[in-house]
Amino acid sequence: MKRKYILPLFLLIQIIFLRILPFFPDYIEGFYSNNLFVRISHFSRILLGKIPFSVGDCIYAVLILSAIIWFWKIRKTWRTDWKDHLLTILGKISVFYFFFHLLWAFNYYREPLFQKMNIEREYSDAEFLAFTKKLVTKTNEIQFAITKSDTAKIVFPYSQKESFPMILNGYDNLAKEHPYFKYEILSVKKSLFSTPLTYMGFGGYLNPFTNEAQINYLLPMYTFPQTTAHEMAHQIGYASENECNFIGFLASVKNDNLYYQYAGYSFALHYCLSIWKFKDEKVFNQLKKSVNVGILKNYKETQDFHKKYDTFLDEGFYFLYDNFLKSNNQKDGMDSYSKFIDLAINYYKTRKL
Repeated sequence: MKRKYILPLFLLIQIIFLRILPFFPDYIEGFYSNNLFVRISHFSRILLGKIPFSVGDCIYAVLILSAIIWFWKIRKTWRTDWKDHLLTILGKISVFYFFFHLLWAFNYYREPLFQKMNIEREYSDAEFLAFTKKLVTKTNEIQFAITKSDTAKIVFPYSQKESFPMILNGYDNLAKEHPYFKYEILSVKKSLFSTPLTYMGFGGYLNPFTNEAQINYLLPMYTFPQTTAHEMAHQIGYASENECNFIGFLASVKNDNLYYQYAGYSFALHYCLSIWKFKDEKVFNQLKKSVNVGILKNYKETQDFHKKYDTFLDEGFYFLYDNFLKSNNQKDGMDSYSKFIDLAINYYKTRKL
């Protein structure tokens, strides 16, 4: 077999292998997520964690520039040598796909968190309403405790650089109850691509090749702890977006700092209110009246921020990322982000919020 066919064929083998992998979550959980991945991720964070800028973003920038240069060079031979060029592209995708999964993405196929934590999946509307009301009460309490006024919005008092290590307190507290959420060796960076991320509608992302958590530094600061905690959940091996929202929420609300607790509770409350608005607008209006005006001002701050960057681009990337998630064992696609509420409701059935 000619060498130019080997990598494209390997890509096909990988795709077939990944169609089989969902049937073996216990194997992935034991051999990869709790073993090989832990070693790989710790090595990456030790190597790159103290570097003040995002190495992963720099690598992506170089790769994008190299791809543009390569396409420019072959522009005149594309029609005549299209087969060789196509095989070259498939070969590069094959290598990318292999390291993407080896270094992080096999976590898409690990044991679901609701099984790992023995959390139920079903709940009634009455339980959902009770949970939302508890969130309203808790978020109101924290907002008032910080501002001493129910009409003042939360203004985050820490810089982004200060904020990152402070999030570790929440993960440390969470790990006391659930050791598998232990986070070690901080490697969180402000993304060099924050402006493009904002236009695409993303608060951050994990670089799977360097295990750096990339945070959009343009976000409203009161949301910063929750966004960072979400990306840190990806770093410790949880790929599902709903699970990372849930873990990030727990790590935020279990932080000793009230501002971090507010980030978590206000985040979950906003999701619940959005669901109720779609589900039953009468209930939504009743719930909204019970929320402190200061919290609503923070929500308006986030709404105005995203409206400023609202273009057709975010709809296009929503479609692309939705299909990306579905192709990686997340059947709900982008809707999976809101599914963390299912986990939260059932988790707190037997716990105090």
